[in-house]
Amino acid sequence: MDVTLAILAGGLATRLYPKTLTIAKSMIEVAGKPFIGHQLELLSSKGIKNVVLCLGNLHQEITDYVGDGSRFGMNVKYSFDGEKPAGTGGAVVNALDLLSDPFMLMYGDSFLNIDFIDIIEYFKNRRESGLMTVLRNEDKWDKSNIEFRDGKIIRYEKTIEGKFSFIDYGVSMLRKRTLKGYSKGFAFDITEVFQNLINSGGLLGFEVFERFYEIGSFSGIEETEKYILSLKNKSNV
Repeated sequence: MDVTLAILAGGLATRLYPKTLTIAKSMIEVAGKPFIGHQLELLSSKGIKNVVLCLGNLHQEITDYVGDGSRFGMNVKYSFDGEKPAGTGGAVVNALDLLSDPFMLMYGDSFLNIDFIDIIEYFKNRRESGLMTVLRNEDKWDKSNIEFRDGKIIRYEKTIEGKFSFIDYGVSMLRKRTLKGYSKGFAFDITEVFQNLINSGGLLGFEVFERFYEIGSFSGIEETEKYILSLKNKSNV
């Protein structure tokens, strides 16, 4: 299955102000180069070859750096928010014409060292409309927000602490029909789509076992840099 991965990288990254007032979060230097370079190299090494970058704030420097993706062994296309932020859901709707059906989705600040092809193969053989990857977290890396049982996502709550064992890992798959009824230019959060799928019993869960790394905070940048450097050291041994 030739699946396209949409990467959501259009946010304002206010938690990283003042750094992100002048530089897109994806372009923050981590371990010697822009983070998005590390992210795309990892994805390419995992077999992901078709990517759509959903961009908004300060997008020009990203497109200049990534280009058509050939430097990463990829085919990269772009979708843009427009004059106003589209939200994570609106960004996906704007990009739909560039995406496969189904498509994969992740965030532009995540570094996830997992087997993406396993997720695609699992979803390919199911009828459900969506899938969310989950990690047993026990509030360790962030607040756990998922009730995962019998292969399905039962509840998804952003604000409850100490009640759930699993966390939304940050990679999902969706069929285009899940976005039917949403129009381009309408700003909304993609979690609305996930909640609708949960309510209808149509959101699969896929458990992963490698902790996530992210650059959404200053502490996250530091941890991610250490992890990327450790991977490079191992590859040089």
